[in-house]
Amino acid sequence: MSTQSFSEQEKIRREKLQKLKEAGVDPYPAALYPVSHFSADIKDQFTEENKEAFAQVCVAGRIMSINDKGKVFFIKIQDKQGLIQLYVKRDELCPGEDKSFWENVVKHGLDLGDFIGVTGFVFITKTGETSIHTQTLTLLAKSLKPLPVVKRDEEGNVFDEVTDPEFKYRQRYADLVINPSVRETFIKRTKLINSIRDFLNAHGALEVDTPVLQTIPGGAAARPFITHHNALDVPFYMRIANELYLKRLVVGGFDWVYEFSRNFRNEGMDRTHNPEFTVLEFYVAYKDYFWMMETTEQLLEKAAIDVNGTAEVQMGGPSTSLRTISFKAPYPRVSIYDAIKEHTGHDVSTLDEEGLRAVCGELHIHVDKTMGKGKLIDEIFGAKCEAHYIQPTFIIDYPVEMSPLTKKHRSKPGLVERFELMVNGKEIANAYSELNDPVEQRERFEEQAKLLERGDEEAMFIDYDFLRALEYGMPPTSGIGFGIDRLVMLLTNQPSIQDVLFFPQMRPEKMD
Repeated sequence: MSTQSFSEQEKIRREKLQKLKEAGVDPYPAALYPVSHFSADIKDQFTEENKEAFAQVCVAGRIMSINDKGKVFFIKIQDKQGLIQLYVKRDELCPGEDKSFWENVVKHGLDLGDFIGVTGFVFITKTGETSIHTQTLTLLAKSLKPLPVVKRDEEGNVFDEVTDPEFKYRQRYADLVINPSVRETFIKRTKLINSIRDFLNAHGALEVDTPVLQTIPGGAAARPFITHHNALDVPFYMRIANELYLKRLVVGGFDWVYEFSRNFRNEGMDRTHNPEFTVLEFYVAYKDYFWMMETTEQLLEKAAIDVNGTAEVQMGGPSTSLRTISFKAPYPRVSIYDAIKEHTGHDVSTLDEEGLRAVCGELHIHVDKTMGKGKLIDEIFGAKCEAHYIQPTFIIDYPVEMSPLTKKHRSKPGLVERFELMVNGKEIANAYSELNDPVEQRERFEEQAKLLERGDEEAMFIDYDFLRALEYGMPPTSGIGFGIDRLVMLLTNQPSIQDVLFFPQMRPEKMD
C-alpha cells in the first residue's frame, strides 16, 4: 500500500478542503464558468468615460496574493493575460445576516494557488489601480500544494524568478505559473511555428504527416531508439528523420511538402541536444540548394520579425557578453574546406582517412577507429570551426563522404551540393540538392553499410523501399531540415534547449 507524506502546509490545505466540503461548498465544480473578460484587456481598455461597458464582467484565474483587511480582501488573480486585483467586501458578497460563505470560503477557505471566478464591475481604486469590485465569488479549484514564493514589484512583475533547473524542468506546470517570462518563451515558440507555417502555405506547400514508427531508421546519421511492434512481431525504430518519407511523396507527385516532425535520437544530452526534438523538413521539386539558401534567408528574416518585431535578436547576458544577431538577408557563404583551413591552418581537401586522423591527432581531437573520412571531417569542423560562426552563415559544399543523400556538385569533383546554416556557433539547418539517381544512391547506402559493420552506430541503414521509390523517378529536388528547438533558443535568448521544451527528458524521479 502506497503512502504519501505531506508538509505542514499541505496538511492545512487538506483540512480546509474537508471543511469546505462539510460546509456544502464544492471545491471542484463541474459547471461551465462564463468568463467574459481578461485581465490585460480590462486594464488596457477601461476608462472612467467607458465604465458602463465594464459594469458587469466575469473573470477567473489563480490566486497569486491575498491582502486581508478584515471585512475587505484585496485578492490578485492571474489569468492567461496577467494579473488583476479584486476588491472583495464582506457585506457586499454576503449582504444579508448570513455571513457563513464569507467565513467558510473567503476568510478561512482560500489559499494562494486556488482558482476562483468572480463577477462584478470595474473601477479604479484610490491608489490608481484598475480593479474589479466583486459581487459574486466562486471557488473553481482548490490548490493542495503551495506554489514556491517569488518576489514581485508593485505592478506585480516577478523580479526573483525560481531558477532551479530540477524544479523548472520537472514541474513545468508550476514554473509557468510563477515565472511569467517562461510563459512568454513558449508563446514565442508557437508564434515561430505559425510564422513558418504561414510562409510555407503562402508559397503553395502542403503540410503532411509521416510515420514515427519506422522499420528502417533512415534520413540521418544517428543512433535510433528501438521498440517492438507486438501485433506484427517485428522490431521498429523511433523516427530519427522524416526525409525519406517526404521524398517518397515528391516521387508521388507532390511538388512541395513539409512536416513539423518530432524526432528521436538515442544520443547524448547537453544544452543544445535533447533525445526528443522538433524538426521542420520540406522538399521542393525542380529546385536546388542555391534556391534553398535564398528561401531560407526569406523564411528566417520573416520569422524573426513575426516573433520579436525585428530581424535582430539579442543573445547572452547577464553573466555572458551580449551579442546582436541579425537574420536580415543575405547571409555569407563559406565552403567547409575553407572554414577548416581558416580556423585550423590545415588544408584537408586532398587528405585521405589516415591523413585526416593525423590532423585530428595534431589538433587534439578525439576520434576512434569506427570513423570514416566524412565523420573525421565533421569532427574537425565541429571542434575547431563551428563556434566561430555567430552571425547566420551558410557552410557549403561538403565532401561526398559526409552526405550520403546529397547530389554530387555540378562543378566541384569530390563535393556535394549541401549547406548547413550556422548561427551563434551551432547548426540550425541542413539542406541539399537531393540525390535522385537510384543507382548512385544504392552505392552510397552500401558505403554506409560498411561503416555500420565497422561499428559506426550512426551510419545509415539501407532502405530498399526508398531505393525502389527512386527507381520510379524523382524530379530534381531540394530539401532542408531546421532544428526548431535551437531556432527558438535563438529567438528567445535561452541558453539551454531544456528551456524551450515544455517537458525535457530527465531521470525518473522517486515519488511517494
